[in-house]
Amino acid sequence: MASSASKHAFKKILASLPKPGGGEYGKFFSLPALNDPRIDRLPFSIRVLLESAIRHCDDYQVTKDDVEKIIDWENTSPKQAEIPFKPARCILMDNTGVPAVVDLAAMRDMMPKLGCDPYKINPLIPVDAVIDHAVRVDVAGTCDALDRNQELEFQRNLERFAFLKWASSAFHNMQVFPPGSGTVHQVNLEYLARVVFNEDGIMYFDSVVGTDSHTTMINSLGVAGWGVGGIEAVVAMLGQPMGMVLPGVVGFKLTGKPRDGVTTTDIVLTMTEMLRKHGAIGKFVEFYGIGVGELPLPARATIANMSPEYGATMGFFPVDQVALDYLKLTGRSDETVSMIEAYLRANKMFVEQHENETQRVYSSYLELDLSDVERCVSGPKRPHDRVPLKDMKSDWHACLDNKVSFKGYAVPKEQQDKVVKFDFHGQPAEIRHGSVVLAAICSSTNTSNPSVMIGAGLVARKACELGLVVKPWVKTSLTPGSVVATEYLKESGLQIYLNQQGFHVAAHGCATCVGNSGDLDESVAAAITENDIVAAAVLSANRNYEGRVHPLTRANYLASPPLVVAYALAGTVDIDFEKEPIGVGKGGKEVFLRDIWPSNKEIDDVVASSVQTHLFKQVYGSIMTRNSRWNKLPVPDAALYPWDDKSTYIRKPTYMEGMSMTPPGPPTVKEAYCLLNLGDCITTDHISYSGKIPLGTPAAKYLEEHGVDPKNFSSYGGRRGNNEVVMRGAFANMRIVNKLLGGEAGPWTIHVPTWEKDKKKLFVFDAAMKYKEEGHDMVIIAGGEYGSGSSRDSAAKGPMLLGVKSVIAKSFERIHRSNLVGMGIIPLCFKVGEDADSLGLTGLERYTIYLPTSITDIHPGQDVDVTTDNGKHFTCTLRLDTQLELEYFNHGGILPYMVRKLAGQQGK
Repeated sequence: MASSASKHAFKKILASLPKPGGGEYGKFFSLPALNDPRIDRLPFSIRVLLESAIRHCDDYQVTKDDVEKIIDWENTSPKQAEIPFKPARCILMDNTGVPAVVDLAAMRDMMPKLGCDPYKINPLIPVDAVIDHAVRVDVAGTCDALDRNQELEFQRNLERFAFLKWASSAFHNMQVFPPGSGTVHQVNLEYLARVVFNEDGIMYFDSVVGTDSHTTMINSLGVAGWGVGGIEAVVAMLGQPMGMVLPGVVGFKLTGKPRDGVTTTDIVLTMTEMLRKHGAIGKFVEFYGIGVGELPLPARATIANMSPEYGATMGFFPVDQVALDYLKLTGRSDETVSMIEAYLRANKMFVEQHENETQRVYSSYLELDLSDVERCVSGPKRPHDRVPLKDMKSDWHACLDNKVSFKGYAVPKEQQDKVVKFDFHGQPAEIRHGSVVLAAICSSTNTSNPSVMIGAGLVARKACELGLVVKPWVKTSLTPGSVVATEYLKESGLQIYLNQQGFHVAAHGCATCVGNSGDLDESVAAAITENDIVAAAVLSANRNYEGRVHPLTRANYLASPPLVVAYALAGTVDIDFEKEPIGVGKGGKEVFLRDIWPSNKEIDDVVASSVQTHLFKQVYGSIMTRNSRWNKLPVPDAALYPWDDKSTYIRKPTYMEGMSMTPPGPPTVKEAYCLLNLGDCITTDHISYSGKIPLGTPAAKYLEEHGVDPKNFSSYGGRRGNNEVVMRGAFANMRIVNKLLGGEAGPWTIHVPTWEKDKKKLFVFDAAMKYKEEGHDMVIIAGGEYGSGSSRDSAAKGPMLLGVKSVIAKSFERIHRSNLVGMGIIPLCFKVGEDADSLGLTGLERYTIYLPTSITDIHPGQDVDVTTDNGKHFTCTLRLDTQLELEYFNHGGILPYMVRKLAGQQGK
């Protein structure tokens, strides 16, 4: 950039940034130097897109017209204007990053076959991969849980870890953090984030895309970042612009300050409910107002982290003094922080104080007085179904009564009070509907926040002092997203009390939050299954979709870490904490929640004394060398990965097999059968389950055929580097409901041609293979918010491998729609007011989609006619949203497009 600055289209606004003592920090593209009054009205988050477009403007990939669209955001964003965006860096996490790197390695492997240089396949932007290894918490309640779990993970995932270690040396610009480093989001927040880059004498805004939807946590530091699928990440890693629709921005004004006893988790669950009702799908949310100043940086991180749950692309907090103080706390040097502040002030991106009014313009507005927020949880099946804590008991009983739905279990009245007694390792135990059998402090959403972690420790300590103990059949675990969290819990002396209540540190990474909680005790599992008990899990995570947390916990509630401890102590969600005691303590005295709940001052005092800069420097100073198992791991010394055909973990994907240099053009979909007919809120957990691989399933049969012992099956998530498992894991969730089977839950469907004759249900994989053998296309019919949840590219790869050609839904989650396009699957939306039911579609029909055969005749968002073999006709909206997506579609997906593009560039 520095060498070409003299030829740059915007060289006139390239300015020097002086240092206070003389000299300069570097040069930067000055937004104020444009002298355009529209820029002052732009939301801060849009200004980041503007600076990126100006810096990359080459009138080829990024044009002056693109820059003008962003400057004129107030007028262009309502028109769904398309712009290119080049992020500054990319982050990967193991569960989603492995497939992305597998794709990258396969692309490199493909290049020699096309007569091209394989070394050209290297990330062009910095890539940080964290092996957040989604440990199964098989060992909990013992002091060596952490080491034992890491040992088990290395035994089960040696191939996967070795592959990533190979990638760290084989690819340019890629840094891989060892297992046990924490979640990628917290490592990003505490260590990786630059906020401002200063490279080759040019300064610019930090921005990032990541292969996990909760990449948005970094928005709390004023860094523009969001989740993408691994497919799209590969494109970004290779320096290609990401096509995106210029988003609307919801201005969220905060006033007041939180009441005593209210946690950040309560605030974010309240916001999630508000924003879901308001409508934030595909939009940025930008926080402003005097109330922002009342939120410490970790609280902002919790709020930003849950952007996917409230539907937004980002939840952006502009940089202020609170952010700068956090950078210093986490070990960034004074010189670096001074440089960041100087750049942001010069480019009018620093907030001096959080004003009540703003000259910025937003697409829509929301407001929350933080003093109105009350303690709450969310559930039992969705993160935006908030329940005030005072209403929890009545809401739970309503859920038992209600018909089966997001808020209902249809338990007959006469069975609602039944008590199941069982023997738990020689001692009497009992559970009933609402009994808590799993309690987990987990996920980077909350474990990035010292106030709620310290709060949980204080609740545990007070409970110990008053004589309360968690029942032994409640599976408890603590899996901080940051190693630093473990250090300050030790420093404060609170980890001892968490241990006494069963909350031992079991891992530094995702666990229960993605369904890797391990098995419940056999006696507990039997009591639940044999008596059809609606058991509960309470976790401090961001998602509680049915079937995600654990197959046996049909009720799952999100709660703050202190409330997780409280519910574990109570042993049930069927409790009114304001009126009923948690339990009986020393001397037979009843103990209430108010007796063990810490004040804000108590929490703040411990945070101030325990969360210190030296802990961050100590942890991150040794982060690359602290895992001895990783250090000893041998890896192949080769530019091309030596694929092992016998491997059941890492296999070269088939997505580019047989491709030629000529794009295949738009696919046809003729007389396709409906593979599944699904309802609303089908998540990527339903589509591509992460949890344990059960015996008897297609994936289990495949592994057994390849000599894998069932005890080493691991999880679907752990084996996503193998497309054979990805394909067999598609729609493998035990809680998915397929209307073709009359609402029965499970990973099954029907084979329509033989259904009337044999009434035989099949695993989805088996039915799809039957259709493929017969030469039939397949489609999926779905309701609203299809593909919500994690940014899981396997949720698009799996259906594509099964042979699905199109998904017809009421609406799509942003990342999943993009992933479908990336894999060549046609996303279609029913017209507003229509759906499968209103159109009388049963899923037993055959579907023909009428798309033009030439890509030049297709345009983003056009109407597409669909007919069925029984005479129905309806019109859908084609959800190819940008011209770049049309290019991907024409090539059969992103990966073939990139291979052809790179091969073509090398051939010139």
